[in-house]
Amino acid sequence: MAGHNKWSQIKRKKGANDKKRSAIISKHLRAITAAVRSGGSEDPSGNLALKNAIAAAKTDTVPVDNINNAIKRAAGGSDSGQDFKEVTYEGYGPGGTAIFIEALTDNVNRTVADVRAVFNKRGGSLGNSGSVAWQFEKKGVILLPDASEQAQEAAIEHGAEDIQISDDGLEITTDPTELYAVQDGLASAGFTTENASLSRIPSNTVAVNAEDAAKLLRIVDALEELDDVQNVFTNADLPEDLILD
Repeated sequence: MAGHNKWSQIKRKKGANDKKRSAIISKHLRAITAAVRSGGSEDPSGNLALKNAIAAAKTDTVPVDNINNAIKRAAGGSDSGQDFKEVTYEGYGPGGTAIFIEALTDNVNRTVADVRAVFNKRGGSLGNSGSVAWQFEKKGVILLPDASEQAQEAAIEHGAEDIQISDDGLEITTDPTELYAVQDGLASAGFTTENASLSRIPSNTVAVNAEDAAKLLRIVDALEELDDVQNVFTNADLPEDLILD
């Protein structure tokens, strides 16, 4: 999710119930498996996709043993020979919002059918390729629970492209290839980040009312519950006083 709601979305993930928690772990392990095979290496220092996947898994507190076992299985060619393909889908939600979906699948026909069913059932619409992708730019995003001047100066010094200040701290935007260089720079300056991940940042946001926001979140939740879907991004600017379950 975009903008000032990113902190809340992360807290929602971390506080997910056991069933959702299991699904979140499964998605991360799938991403790690795909990254090892597509990158041709089980060493994250030489495989940026794997480094991203491991960092994302650790953010959601996936056990290290699970991460290491997934890497070993993928490098050994097990997992029943599953070969995951990266695919994206685009659509529209309530209030004229745009929705961009990243998925990993071993059956594209199944995945697109599942995604379309969510849109149809929840009041959205699946768009054509390129219909909303132009509104989103891939960026690195770091969340730092410190909005002090020292933290801002350190972020700028180590390569941040943009900084947004909130009550929760700093939301730091970076070039995708510089995400971990900036995070490492902040660590060397004594700052501990809450989250560092690749994201899709909308060029413009659309303000939605509480009713449309609730409908949109139901679409997002339903999409995120699909086994093949890894990430869902929107250009919605949700109400400040929206209560997230």
